[in-house]
Parts: sequence; structure tokens; C-alpha cells
Amino acid sequence: MKIAVIGVGGLGGYYGGLLSQVGHEVAFIARGPHLSALREKGLQVKSVHGDFHVAPVRATDHPAEIGPADLVLVCVKTPAIDVAAKAALPMMGSDSVVMGLQNGIDAAERLGGVVGMDRVLGAVTWIAAYLEAPGVIRQVSDFRQIVLGELAGPITPRVQRIVEALGRMGITVEAADDIRRRLWEKFVFIAGFSGIGALTRLEVGDYRAVPETRALMKSLMREVLSLARASGVHLDPATVDQAIARIDGAAARMKPSMQRDVEAGRPSELESMIGVIVREGRNLDIPTPTAAMLFASLLPGEIKARTAAL
Repeated sequence: MKIAVIGVGGLGGYYGGLLSQVGHEVAFIARGPHLSALREKGLQVKSVHGDFHVAPVRATDHPAEIGPADLVLVCVKTPAIDVAAKAALPMMGSDSVVMGLQNGIDAAERLGGVVGMDRVLGAVTWIAAYLEAPGVIRQVSDFRQIVLGELAGPITPRVQRIVEALGRMGITVEAADDIRRRLWEKFVFIAGFSGIGALTRLEVGDYRAVPETRALMKSLMREVLSLARASGVHLDPATVDQAIARIDGAAARMKPSMQRDVEAGRPSELESMIGVIVREGRNLDIPTPTAAMLFASLLPGEIKARTAAL
């Protein structure tokens, strides 16, 4: 399968590297020092599942050079989705599929608004990986999972083809006929993990057992649960307990990507992780006091980071 990867950070670099390793034709869309490193030295992956090196790699900052791809994996962070969607357009063939692996709940609609909703699949991934240096990816979680499906309707042949192609990486890949529910389930977890991690700026092992902090995290997760139900997506009440159990089982030194950006003074996914809870709460008349407190606490730093990045 010919696969184009837009965004070669932790997600795109790790999954794109694995896909190259198992024989798919992979092209990376990158820029800046990262692009230069990929061209000069290839892609180096340091993983708890085994290190590997891909060289040479096909990498460019001009998507039109790639031509039509069977699958376009959009692996940028949520603020860059709209730019990435436009970058995907030159790689669209008659049967091309676009799939985003972002956190949050609106990535598919944003991609579809540019490339067409009929070309987009919904997807959610569970993994911890980050860009350690230009051309170098570090992957640190035991879990590596992708769930994908049509945004409306049953599992289709194109979903099954992509599941088969991605499954060759040796990770857990699953087709779902309820992908919107899966997206909200992930959001319950990642909003709590990202929000509390960014607020405390500690490794998860330092705060998850503190009763007061644990209660704050559960409160945020319950607000997301209420939003999902008000949006027409039924989540089991046990979703919050399952998310907490996943956090309890995480490596003690783990930090989510939003927290890493906040600590480094970089623009983060605050708007799509926490701000969206506040906005949707207002739209649906659902109280979200915990999200509002977290958003207000983190927003000054976010504004400073955005200004510095200009």
C-alpha cells in the first residue's frame, strides 16, 4: 500500500517507520531540521519494543511530489489539522482515504471539510511516543493500538483493507462500527491525563495516588462523559473508572504530549483538549467547572507560548 504520513513527530514517525519496515511504500511530509535529518540520516526509532533505523526514507515538504496515495495518515497535533488537510489534497486519488490520529473529538470533521467527508475514516490511537531530536523518535509505552472505522455505518471493505495493512506492523489494530463512541472514550482519558498533567507538571506516578488530585481528574472526566451523552453518544458510566485504571497502569514516568509542550513553553493542544470542553458545555448547557478552572489556569502560559512562536 502507498501511504503518505503528514506530520513526522512521535505518532507519524513511529507508525510510518513501522509501516516502512514491513514493506509498505511510505512517504513522509515534514519540514525544517526534521526534514533535513530524515533526508541525510534516515529515521531512527528508539522503542521499548525494539529500536530500528529506516534509511533511506522518502521525505519532502512538497506533497505534490508524492502523487496519489492509497492512505494519507494525518499525524499532526490538532492546531495544525487544517493546514495538514490542505497538504493532503495533492495526494488525493480516486480511491484515496484520509485518516487522522489526533486526540480530541473533531479531527475527522475538520479533515472532511477540506478533502470531503466521504474520503475520511475516524480513528483513535493509544500510544506514547515523541520526537526526541530531528530524525529521532522515542516510543515509551507498552501499549500500541489503533481503532478505526467509518464515521457513519458498518465496517466496510476499505476499513478491512486498512486494518490488514496497518496490522502488519505487529501492533493491535481493530475495526469498529462505533468509532464515534471510541473517540469519546479516548477523550475521557486523554483530557483528564493531559489536563492534570499540564497543571501539576509532574510525572503521572507523582500525582495519580494523591486523593485530592485524583478527585480533580475524575471530575474533569465526568464532565466529558456528560458532554458525550448530551451530544448523543452513550458512554457507560464505567468509562471514567476504566480511564483511571489505564492511568494507574501507566509507567510512572509517563507524561502526555500536551504536558510536554506546556512544560517546554511550546504552543499546545489546550484548546482542543480542555477549551473545547468549556465551549461545548456552554453550547449544550452542561456545567464544566473543572474544565473551566483548568483552562483559565493554563491559558496565560498558552498565550505566552503562541506569542513567542510568532
